[in-house]
Amino acid sequence: MIESMKTWTVNRPDEHIVNLFMNELNIPSIHAKILVSRGITDVEQAQSFLHMNTSCLHDPFLLFDMEKAVTRIMQAIGSNEKITVYGDYDADGITSVTVLTTALEQIGANVDFRIPNRFEHGYGPNIELFNEIHNAGTSLIITVDNGISGHEAIAYAKSVGMDIIVTDHHEIGEELPIADAIIHPRHPKGNYPFGELAGVGVAFKLACALLEDVPEELYEIAAIGTVADLVPLKDENRFIVKEGIRRMRMSKRPAIQALAKISATEQSTLNEESLGFMIGPRLNAPGRLGSADSAVHLLKTTDQMEAMSIAEQLDALNKERQALVTEIADEADRALVEMYGDMLPYVIVIAGEGWNQGVVGIVASRLTEKYYRPSIVLSIDKESGIAKGSGRSIQGFDLFKELSKNADLLPHFGGHEMAAGMSLSIEDINSLRDRLNEQGKLGMTDDLLTPRLKVDVPLEIGEIEVDVLEKLELLRPFGVSFEKPVFLIENLSALNIRKIGSAKNHLKLELSDGTNSIDIIGFGNGSIADEMSPGVKLSVTGDLQVNEWNGRKKPQLLLSDLQSDERQLFDLRGIREPNRWISIIPQKNNLFIAFQESSVDHFQSLLNNVQIHQFGQVELMETDHVILLDIPETPDQLKELIVNTNPKRIYAHFHVSESVYFEGIPTREQFGWYYSFLKKRGSFDLRKQVQELSKHKGWKVDTIYFMTMVFSELGFVKIENGLATVREDAVKKNLSEAPTYQKRERQIELENKLVYAPYMELKSWFDEICKETVDKEEQLWI
Repeated sequence: MIESMKTWTVNRPDEHIVNLFMNELNIPSIHAKILVSRGITDVEQAQSFLHMNTSCLHDPFLLFDMEKAVTRIMQAIGSNEKITVYGDYDADGITSVTVLTTALEQIGANVDFRIPNRFEHGYGPNIELFNEIHNAGTSLIITVDNGISGHEAIAYAKSVGMDIIVTDHHEIGEELPIADAIIHPRHPKGNYPFGELAGVGVAFKLACALLEDVPEELYEIAAIGTVADLVPLKDENRFIVKEGIRRMRMSKRPAIQALAKISATEQSTLNEESLGFMIGPRLNAPGRLGSADSAVHLLKTTDQMEAMSIAEQLDALNKERQALVTEIADEADRALVEMYGDMLPYVIVIAGEGWNQGVVGIVASRLTEKYYRPSIVLSIDKESGIAKGSGRSIQGFDLFKELSKNADLLPHFGGHEMAAGMSLSIEDINSLRDRLNEQGKLGMTDDLLTPRLKVDVPLEIGEIEVDVLEKLELLRPFGVSFEKPVFLIENLSALNIRKIGSAKNHLKLELSDGTNSIDIIGFGNGSIADEMSPGVKLSVTGDLQVNEWNGRKKPQLLLSDLQSDERQLFDLRGIREPNRWISIIPQKNNLFIAFQESSVDHFQSLLNNVQIHQFGQVELMETDHVILLDIPETPDQLKELIVNTNPKRIYAHFHVSESVYFEGIPTREQFGWYYSFLKKRGSFDLRKQVQELSKHKGWKVDTIYFMTMVFSELGFVKIENGLATVREDAVKKNLSEAPTYQKRERQIELENKLVYAPYMELKSWFDEICKETVDKEEQLWI
């Protein structure tokens, strides 16, 4: 058996609706299954989803206060007032600033922008910055991607005579700030049809209202922020991203071309993953380490050389950010081991002096992904006595709710079920750690602490073709609320198992359903090859891709997880030296078993650190791995062992100290001649004459002793002190009645079945035994 790394939840789409979609929409089965698994069950709904257009965009004036905001902005433009767009330092905020300042410039506004520094000003409206903005002559501030919770700073802005328009999409508190207008898709007094816009989506709607048209050249900028902010990719968001990516692939914007080049991404193949993993992080990087202004300048520049220069700066900052994350993550790992050893806490709370506040959230995500525990990473500032940090959680542990129980320790915190930010006194870190661990202990079961994998698109290999995979573009973009599918292919036989890569740390499989085959690539999963026996039946999950090599295209699955319910047999026969195979034996839950007493001594001398047990001398209990060192005396012994230990894996060495398989059993003619020989002589001294007889007949000495013992057990001869004497009163018997004869027959049969049989025959025999084990277990439940 091979256990999956995660607990799979397999949802199978309704086959009737799948077939309906295939026929009515003329789409492949894979496309139909994805749509159905995402909750789309109506043909008309599916048609609209697949072929979105501008009709998806809602009237921007449906947003509460939009009319008021546009009126005030146009008034400011008419009187040449200075307008400052106040943004945020992440990719959503940066793109929001770009979209709105671009639109304002197009209608003649006197506009600039300000973005707070994460370390100097923190998130959101800041009194110090607002004062600087006021002193620079600004009379109207427009916030983008922030402001809904900036009560104090907004009140200050009003007190010094500035007007302020808030555009935001974050959660609204009990009270709204005293702004001149608040544009928010979930405004309590509004009725906007779609409440899940990103910050840049709200800025885009304001741009549409100001321009009295859709600024098509800004779709690509809005798409970046929408993907980066992980908002649901449905309704307007989906269309913005889909249209933005379409335009981005042929964009002449210097920023897009430079970012694609610097991230080694083909511009014509850009997709939501490129935005999320290649472009978004580079736009985020400057804001994580200092000022985010350069990212806005990049997106707005019309100069190719300037764009490339800034893109190179952002790339360098991103590499610096990556190095910081790795360094802090390593320090956090070491601190975790020092604090807890092998026993993980229910909730990880790790703090370090001087850790960069801009990346602690990423480190928390890494810890949560690695250990599957809620994780909080804090940066300690000894001068202020304050620790600031971020947390990430797992399904079933509401981080915001659990932090709320510790509000007395947390003067500032916020977030939601899966992520949160906070600050607290350094002196309270241990208390927070202890409390959260106790809360986790009470609220989290072993089941909750097991990673889960939602599998929702089961396939047959025959459905997977290159042209079908290339047409998955029709369903993109994938993201929140329309997740990338996790494909499942079940009950495949392993035709080929290999470790690949210079360090042999990657896995390559060729799996077959008996008719078709597919390649599987598992990066970092090379060690799993040691857990697989030839022909093992596997089910695999992952992401389907088109692999192109030397101009040839073929489908392959990038492995996410795999499992096998089949007990596995590993063939160690013929590898005489145990030191050549001992390294592949798992170190826990093992039973090294020998059936012969002589084998116990033999292997104990070769395997010093392994305990060898003799069959019949040890209580047989369930274990994961059984290592069969030699062959049993009877098949029933082996069956008894397997049934009682119920192993997941069987390692068959089957050492035979004296093989008789090729020697066989003497023929009846040999027995007849030897018996006649004995009768003629009356007696025969084995000690003195056996070598001479062996040489005369060309028989092995062991063969002569064997026949003599058979005659003795049948009463044909009597043996005393090596002298075999014929008995005159012998009763005629069949040779096969002699125990020694029977024992050799059994050994030959066992050697044939266990030692010399081809692997698949041996596996088939073990499968039968394992089936008896399963049948026995099922009978116990009846």
